[in-house]
Amino acid sequence: MRVLMVEDEPVIANFVARGLREAGHNVDAVGTGTDGLHRAREETYDAIVLDRMLPGIDGIEVVRRLRADGNRTPVLMLSSLAEVEQRVEGLRSGADDYLAKPFAFIEVLARLDALLRRQSGSAEEVTRLRVADLEMDLLKRSVRRGGQLLELQPREFRLLEYLMRHADQVVTRTMLLEAVWDYHFDPQTNVIDVHISKLRQKIDRDRDVALLHTVRGSGYLLGVRR
Repeated sequence: MRVLMVEDEPVIANFVARGLREAGHNVDAVGTGTDGLHRAREETYDAIVLDRMLPGIDGIEVVRRLRADGNRTPVLMLSSLAEVEQRVEGLRSGADDYLAKPFAFIEVLARLDALLRRQSGSAEEVTRLRVADLEMDLLKRSVRRGGQLLELQPREFRLLEYLMRHADQVVTRTMLLEAVWDYHFDPQTNVIDVHISKLRQKIDRDRDVALLHTVRGSGYLLGVRR
């Protein structure tokens, strides 16, 4: 996914851009509404992450001008203005979604994924996940590999579900801490390593093909490595 990030607060811009790049996406980042409008008009993006309050042209006006141009690129608007009327104004200007600050990065990622599914018309509910011969039934809360039922603890199930939803992608520790443990900081413990080790024992032990891999310096990946 190619994303245009328009945000004038360096800390937020760097945080979101880094997270998106770690998740495997290409990101162009600019700090003004004028630059954002120019980039969006001149280049093709899969999604735009747009701050509402920007120097020059504000986010509301950027979206209005893009929609007037016929540009239908999905727009996720970010703002510290979180009242109902302000959210409604952002959506009515042409934004596809509106997320109030402060926010968790995983929610940004999830909302972008939802926007892309909605645009492609593939937003149907998923009740089964599959990676190679590993299968998860979300309704029955069961996991099988090669037809063999695996006994997982609730936290292991959540961890595996997140990995399967991001199959063949590098998932960072930050993403796992936010998604599985609801930590928005690094607790400086080995909680992830312990759970990954237990999960690996259950899904890969005595298997010819390993599915759960550690990507040194980056995070973890679930999939068949070639």
